[in-house]
Amino acid sequence: MKPVLAVLMRLLWAAVLLLPTFGAHAGVVSTSLYSFTGTNGATPYAGLVLGKDGNFYGTTYSGGETNYNGLTSTDGYGTVFKISTNGVLTHLYSFTGTNDGGDPYAALVQGSDGNFYGSTIYGGTNDLGTLFKISTNGALTSLYSFTGGNDGYSTHVGPVQGSDGYFYGTTPNGGNINLNNGFGFGTVFKISTNGALTILYSFTGGTDSTYPDALVLGSDGNFYGTTGGDFPNGWGTIFRMTTEGALSTLYSFTGTNGWNPNGLVLGSDGNLYGTTGIGGTYASQFSDGYGTVFKISTNGALTSLYSFTGGNDGEYPVGGLVQGNDGNFYGATQYGGTNNVGTVFQIRTNGVLTSLYSFSYGNHGYSPNGGLVQSNDGSFYGTTASGGGPGGVGTVFRLTIVPAFQTMNLTNGTLSLTWSTEAGGRYQLQYNSDLGSSNWTNLGTNVTAAGATLNATDSITNAPRRFYRVVLSPP
Repeated sequence: MKPVLAVLMRLLWAAVLLLPTFGAHAGVVSTSLYSFTGTNGATPYAGLVLGKDGNFYGTTYSGGETNYNGLTSTDGYGTVFKISTNGVLTHLYSFTGTNDGGDPYAALVQGSDGNFYGSTIYGGTNDLGTLFKISTNGALTSLYSFTGGNDGYSTHVGPVQGSDGYFYGTTPNGGNINLNNGFGFGTVFKISTNGALTILYSFTGGTDSTYPDALVLGSDGNFYGTTGGDFPNGWGTIFRMTTEGALSTLYSFTGTNGWNPNGLVLGSDGNLYGTTGIGGTYASQFSDGYGTVFKISTNGALTSLYSFTGGNDGEYPVGGLVQGNDGNFYGATQYGGTNNVGTVFQIRTNGVLTSLYSFSYGNHGYSPNGGLVQSNDGSFYGTTASGGGPGGVGTVFRLTIVPAFQTMNLTNGTLSLTWSTEAGGRYQLQYNSDLGSSNWTNLGTNVTAAGATLNATDSITNAPRRFYRVVLSPP
């Protein structure tokens, strides 16, 4: 019996090694890839975008190399950066707060021409924000400076490219100035790659609501977006708009099913999925609610999938959702979790939510403000607006969902192993007789999971000790 016990002990030890050393959910490993210092950027509010070259591109709201007008590095006007999957960061551009713009808040989008397009809240010729493009080597061109009139101002979301080659976006303010508020309720615009801007729609503050957020291109060629609403006159809407600017409201939130929706994502099933920053079932006289996850069809039928409780599941989701290779959706919350500084969660299309990771104070960063993006390696990447190294001004992180062994049974020399899976994931069981060696041997072939678990067997009669691991293969 001694050889059998030794094998089992080592198997259990190997299984423990697959579990994370920090975080809220077994099977998730968090890696801090980079901590901003100020001179190369600070406070990355936006999430990342995966470039065609396999690197990630992003912006920081402040910081930068240029100490313009005597500002310190952490008080600069923001940056554009590139970072590889192993954490090598390349500083591409520092904004000056003048005609080139300042304080980029939104994520970038890569155009069909290979350049990246984005926006700034301030700066430009009128200090009301800009639209810009930047090449992968850091050559920035200011495309448009907002005036604060019918064209709006201070856009905080990035544009999206339509099938016609134009970029479409929104401003939360400006447009046809309404005397009731004097600022306007926001616009939808399109802009060419050479900077010619056309206003497509100005919100009125009526049934069309107020303060539009980011757009997403639907499979039908129309654009879909959300408005934040203006309590007590509304809790936000979801709308559809043609490329000519004809807008129709698909759904108006009620508060109990969400309030102040974030951007949308088009799911593989043709439905749109999104989050609301507040509202939901847990709204009460003591709380505005902790946010929700929903899906909506293109004809306006909304299904509320989940209401956050403000506990370990998180509160105040930010940055929208991303659909993973496994068909599930992934997102982040700014607060809540075991340390009340944010979480990463997974939600299935049937509304089953799993809290994957809880942020904590320290070098790994906390309180994310943007969404996630999945890389070709299957891991999820994102940013935190706070925490990190000595400066504590934000990080770039990677989350890897790793399989975890659940059961191991030895019967008559045959070892049976069961491990957790995500439907659609491809898994390879491997063994090694020496943990100091990198020469792992495949046991069987890659298997695609159809459900929550997979299992395999190995004959270990008269075999030396073996350590086992499961590798999640890239799609």
